[in-house]
Amino acid sequence: MSASATSSPAGLPKSGSSSGPSISLPASAVGRQSSPSVTSAGVRSGEDDEDDEANQSTLKAHAERIKHHHHPTTQALAEASIAAATPFVEHESDFPDGVDATSLFGGKMGYTYDDIILLPGHISFNVEEVSLKSQLTKNIRLTLPFVSSPMDTVTEAPMAIAMALQGGIGIIHYNCSVKEQAKQVDRVKRWKNGFITDPKTLSPQHTLADVEAIKKRYGFSGVPITESGKMGSKLVGIVTNRDSDFIDDPSTPLSQVMSTELVVARDNVTLQEANQIMKSSKKAKLPIVNQKFELCGLISRSDLLKNREYPHASKDRNKQLLVGAAIGTREADKERLAALVAAGLDVIIIDSAQGDSIYQIEMIKFVLQTYPGLDIIGGNVVTCEQARNLIRAGVHGLRVGMGVGSICTTQEVCAVGRPQASSVHNVAAFAAKYGVPVIADGGVSNTGHIVKALACGASCVMMGSLLAGTDEAPGDYFFSDGVRLKKYRGMGSIEAMNKGSSTRYFSEKDKLKVAQGVSGAVVDKGTLHRFLPYLQLGVRHGLQDLGTRDLQELAQFRKDKKLRFELRTPAAQREGGIHSLYSFEKTLFA
Repeated sequence: MSASATSSPAGLPKSGSSSGPSISLPASAVGRQSSPSVTSAGVRSGEDDEDDEANQSTLKAHAERIKHHHHPTTQALAEASIAAATPFVEHESDFPDGVDATSLFGGKMGYTYDDIILLPGHISFNVEEVSLKSQLTKNIRLTLPFVSSPMDTVTEAPMAIAMALQGGIGIIHYNCSVKEQAKQVDRVKRWKNGFITDPKTLSPQHTLADVEAIKKRYGFSGVPITESGKMGSKLVGIVTNRDSDFIDDPSTPLSQVMSTELVVARDNVTLQEANQIMKSSKKAKLPIVNQKFELCGLISRSDLLKNREYPHASKDRNKQLLVGAAIGTREADKERLAALVAAGLDVIIIDSAQGDSIYQIEMIKFVLQTYPGLDIIGGNVVTCEQARNLIRAGVHGLRVGMGVGSICTTQEVCAVGRPQASSVHNVAAFAAKYGVPVIADGGVSNTGHIVKALACGASCVMMGSLLAGTDEAPGDYFFSDGVRLKKYRGMGSIEAMNKGSSTRYFSEKDKLKVAQGVSGAVVDKGTLHRFLPYLQLGVRHGLQDLGTRDLQELAQFRKDKKLRFELRTPAAQREGGIHSLYSFEKTLFA
């Protein structure tokens, strides 16, 4: 058909028609929903008289506006266009974006965090309004859903202290002696207190060398002096840095240097009252005594400063920092657990690469019977059946992940495991029916992975390599090709196994050790007190982009299928990262 004979919809002037200038109308303005079909000969069929009259009326109105040179505003045009278009879509199901979590993870394919992307929601609040409070276990709630992994190159007392001060929690590794692990827990519990109920004390017969030993081991030097050198004995003085700094002889008896003009508070004083006494007296330490002047406790001025600097710190009912520790499933671990509980442990992780074993179930039952007030986190698991067995045994939380860590080779060596996004979603969906929180352990290398883990159903995220390069991680920095690095190794590496971690893999009696991890190095990340706030803000921005104010709303979105996912091709994954640059410098935060 030639251009001059091109057919037009009924009632519209053809191009070049003398009836007026050509005008473009929305499809519905000419009866889109009941538009007449046009045959190749231009014969209309299926229309009715009412539609034809409506079309003619619409055309006349447009022609009249053009004739009088009426030019409506842009907003009016937009409103007219919307009004003339197909009736507004009221339900997102009419044009669905992506898929819900159940549909995505319900198939036969396993997905990692990089395989998936979350689709944005509607933002109606500031990022400062986003809360990350979440459950670590049924009974322990954290301000931040961040947990440091029980690895010997990740979590000892300095890491656990920093994690708790920021609102998360650290889990002390057990690749050490019972005494050393208990000491690490004890250091955390003593680091920041309201009332220090069992401060380190000395007698007048002790020397400055004893004060220095306490300072070196526990990080503080203000020591109450009692008659017997023990708590509950009569207070006779106190030794601080001001008393000892200018004395060179470490054998000097404390009776010669201690301060005897004491400012004290009675044992019925409140923390607020005690704090006020310290402010008015300008003393760094405030001993708490009973009517007999016997020492009952101590308050440190540094605690007041830390309270202002870290208002969201994870603390127990005694205002001490929360701390966890890991143990194995062997008989000797029962003695280890007793020492940890005596040191003030808040939560125990039973640590196995494959958590669904009779050994772990028996240990869970032992802990429940012996220490009924202690929360237990079981794992690791990646299937609902594994989770079912540990939940039935009585755990208060689950640790999810197998063979997905950056230094883990379990999937390569044993051909057993599961992609982490699928593991977290499926186990979390099952555990939620019983009110058991899930910790996503492994596979996390950036804030986006943390957001995806939480979106898949995790209550908290455990991190190893992401935290290993910080100042608070064990080990010393070294340089390689001008880059400042820190050592990081998997607990399944031969190096770690030789130190004791082989019990985690049920291989301590094997003559030949089969590695399920490697040793390596990670780049310096600076102090955790700067790095963790960066992670926190990144996750908050992620939740804001999803349109959720907190993790509880995120869970509800997932349940209501409002949280939408899509799979990413390898090309889409490359597109989502840094690309098409000759060179670049990546700065995480400033």
